[in-house]
Amino acid sequence: MPHDDTFRARPGFGYVRTLSQDEELTLLRNHLLRLDPQSRHDRFNGFLDDGFIARYAEKCANDGTIIIAYMENGEVRGAAELHPPEQSPDLLPEIAFSVEASMRRRGVGSVLFKRLISEARWKGYRKLRVTTGAKNQAMRALACKFGAHLVFSHGESTGTIDLRNQPQDELAKLAIDTPFGAMRALLNFNRACWRLVSRMYGLGRAA
Repeated sequence: MPHDDTFRARPGFGYVRTLSQDEELTLLRNHLLRLDPQSRHDRFNGFLDDGFIARYAEKCANDGTIIIAYMENGEVRGAAELHPPEQSPDLLPEIAFSVEASMRRRGVGSVLFKRLISEARWKGYRKLRVTTGAKNQAMRALACKFGAHLVFSHGESTGTIDLRNQPQDELAKLAIDTPFGAMRALLNFNRACWRLVSRMYGLGRAA
């Protein structure tokens, strides 16, 4: 029976991992090309053609950009980009995110953000710069959730995230190659065990 790699939206069957340099060009490019017009506008702060997307993906594959991807059925459905600091005039590494419409409201953006922060810490970065379109409410909310202080200027919202103020999140490291469904099952199992132990030994009861 031939292998069926057709995408089907099956919540819980995805996983997060860092792409190798050889994978970045094709997988990132295909993901960005699949973005609907509004998502592409939000990601790049304007409606940009396919040629620009192809050149952008090629640049990321060759300039040291780290791509942390949410994968389903062998395809990137969400991506967090960590661009090297030497590309920025202020020498701050810049981050960017994109999530396909069918993957939204599933916590994909938050998991990618946590994994990216862990990656940035491992590289010794202390601050990250984030830039997003002024009307990209989802990205602005996500950035603020992780401590970004955004300022509106020239049609964009820009800000920085101080990694020294971010709580340590070991689960973000586990998310590299761990399916979302397995992670949720593990967390739920641990909570259930704690509730059982609490009932058995009276933990957490008021004195």
